[in-house]
Amino acid sequence: MAKKLKVTLVKSTIGTGKRHQACVRGLGLRRMHHTVEVIDTPENRGMINKVSYMLRCEEV
Repeated sequence: MAKKLKVTLVKSTIGTGKRHQACVRGLGLRRMHHTVEVIDTPENRGMINKVSYMLRCEEV
């Protein structure tokens, strides 16, 4: 079974660049304090690292 990460958006995407907004949407986050579980892949890790200042992330 693949490892999963629990990702929560804790800072608004307003005022950030289009690429950062796209990373947040790519992770499946829609609004502030929304939490999703994503599979731990290099692609998802890259998006999380790019917008890490807006997220809270923990392993499940």
